[in-house]
Amino acid sequence: MRAEVPCRACLSGEDLDWLGGRSVSLALALPTVVETVPGPPAPSGSGWPHEVWEYLRGEFPHFGPRPPAVRVHSEAPAASGLSSSTALIVALMRAYVEACAPAAQVPTATLTRWAYRFEFARFNGGGMDQVAVIEGGALLLEGRPTGLPLIRGRTDFPEEWTVLVVDSATRKDTGDHIAVVRSQVADRDPALARYLKEADRASAQAWAAIGRRDLEGLTLAMDRAHVTMRDRQRMSTPVLEDLRDTAFAAAGLRLKLSGAGGGGSLVGVCPAVEAEEVAAAVRRAIGGRHPAARVVPTRAAGPVAGPADRKPQMNGS
Repeated sequence: MRAEVPCRACLSGEDLDWLGGRSVSLALALPTVVETVPGPPAPSGSGWPHEVWEYLRGEFPHFGPRPPAVRVHSEAPAASGLSSSTALIVALMRAYVEACAPAAQVPTATLTRWAYRFEFARFNGGGMDQVAVIEGGALLLEGRPTGLPLIRGRTDFPEEWTVLVVDSATRKDTGDHIAVVRSQVADRDPALARYLKEADRASAQAWAAIGRRDLEGLTLAMDRAHVTMRDRQRMSTPVLEDLRDTAFAAAGLRLKLSGAGGGGSLVGVCPAVEAEEVAAAVRRAIGGRHPAARVVPTRAAGPVAGPADRKPQMNGS
């Protein structure tokens, strides 16, 4: 069986999926693909394939002690703040269930809950990632302290826009980030309160701009979201700031860090007709300063659909 799951960019509102407030996510067509392959089960070991399998054994007691062997490929940069790990977890769940329990017909809502519970038990974070990669498109989410965020709006991302991912080639290490922010919550840190207010406002502005198909408004809102991440919560690094400055000077491209914590990837949006030219200008500008960094053009991705979500075809269709 084969499962393909997109990654996601956070256009505004990191941590608001569990702190409360609005965030804007966008699924990106940089998929993670998991395929079960013929042969004996995977050998005993550790890692996401085995941990996901153990979780699913709680839902399907007839599953054996070892998962099927799988082949994995991902177009998303690893450890980049684009939720490639969530995409892998969801793809593993989908591939395992369809291969080993095809009659279960698991709908995407159930898959979303499973993926959230799996990751929450390990990272104690929010549910933006699971909702974003499974639902696809652009989403306006309202966060909650526990449980999945509520979807307050959804829309197709304008086809006339291209997303440019600038992979800094520095790993995003969220490490103790969530624990630190939870301490801020307990201490009623005023810096966190200011961040929440400013990030929520940036999310509202970004969502309104997408609805108006106002590219300038969206990029300005994303820039505001990045500034408050950096200045209020220190979610940036000198490398990322240099990449932002260089991209703007070279091509007028505003970039925003995607995902909480330092390192990882930045994302920007430009007109599709200018994407090749803008990407080339940014590559030239950053090449001498950050030779390992990459510029990856991509587009919005649609939802993940499983057997229970697929409408049966009529005869002759």
